[in-house]
Amino acid sequence: MKVVILAGGFGSRLSEYTDTIPKPMVKIGGIPILLHIMNFYSQYGYKDFVIALGYKSNIIKEYFLNYTSLNSDFTVDLSNGKIHPILKKNIDWKVSLIDTGLNTMTGGRLKKLERFITDKTFMLTYGDGLCDVDLNKLLQYHKKNKKIVTVTAVHPLARFGELTINNNNEVVNFREKPQTLQGWINGGYFVINREFFNFIDDDEKTVLEKEPLERVVDEMQLSAFKHNGFWQCMDTKRDKDKLEELYTSNDVPWLKNA
Repeated sequence: MKVVILAGGFGSRLSEYTDTIPKPMVKIGGIPILLHIMNFYSQYGYKDFVIALGYKSNIIKEYFLNYTSLNSDFTVDLSNGKIHPILKKNIDWKVSLIDTGLNTMTGGRLKKLERFITDKTFMLTYGDGLCDVDLNKLLQYHKKNKKIVTVTAVHPLARFGELTINNNNEVVNFREKPQTLQGWINGGYFVINREFFNFIDDDEKTVLEKEPLERVVDEMQLSAFKHNGFWQCMDTKRDKDKLEELYTSNDVPWLKNA
């Protein structure tokens, strides 16, 4: 089963890094978040990736073209230019890198990938979010409900610190921007039937989360897989720092599930 990753946006809210590199290449623990996402899928056996590129696509292409040398030890004989591997890191992924346009919106990017996706069902996510959803259960849920699209629903992070106040107006609990237990949002991590392409106009201005998904909702063909576990997007530097903190403390929930 193919895994589509939307990795072409400008990442303007993370301009501290994205002025020079695309958002999916911003590193967590010295590893691009794109690789963290791919490792997450890989641990469940999903290793056939189609990556929709746009902004600074050449950087992502160059990374994968040089993946073996960047992730292996070797000796270079400068007298003749020969390279002798010392420790080669083998990886059994297939990665298709497709340039879907600099200014194309999310729906348009997916539409441009239609000819590369021939299976009845595929997975899709964004190039800037991590979670610990059980992908096997997500797929089973999708098949059971027989809807065109299944989206992983997560609880949003609270915008401000959360207080618990007793009847005497005393604060008995304080949490700094926790994940709220009320309401659900789109957490990415979709399972989609190929017929969904019929709901997407062939237009670079089409936003996945607007007309295409709204039309699916109108036909009662969108189901939600509720996920109460870990989920964290990387929209801002604060988000990036939070993920970095988890990684450096050896608390990596997105690599513990399978």
